[in-house]
Amino acid sequence: MDISKSHYKKMVEKASPNSRLGANCAKAFVVGGLICAFGQVLNSLYMFWGANADQAGTYVAMSLIFLAVLLTGLGKYDDLATFAGAGSGVPITGFANAMAAPAIEFKKEGYIFGVGAKMFIIAGPVIVYGTLASMVVGVFYFFFGG
Repeated sequence: MDISKSHYKKMVEKASPNSRLGANCAKAFVVGGLICAFGQVLNSLYMFWGANADQAGTYVAMSLIFLAVLLTGLGKYDDLATFAGAGSGVPITGFANAMAAPAIEFKKEGYIFGVGAKMFIIAGPVIVYGTLASMVVGVFYFFFGG
């Protein structure tokens, strides 16, 4: 089957979806902003309830991680990610989803070889980097710090 370049180009244009870059960027911006604004509301609420700034920040992180993992377990975080794209990848909620999704996906393989092993597919490199980075900072502080 011989196809001319112009005919092939028309076939590609017909089969290719239209780019919705502007709409996708707007949705990502709004959803990511709403997640961050929700975190700020939680922070203010925890401080209103008597937590200091450090405690409130910790409580916000724990709350956002819990909600992201809960939504992942219920299958709703995927719906949010489909709608928002990169906006759902706000670091703390996106990482919590990335940690929980493989563990939930491999639950049928058991709690040790499924959930326990697959949970570290994404976390392994992050844990190694965090450990090495903290060691470098500690050594630097020991020799050049206070």
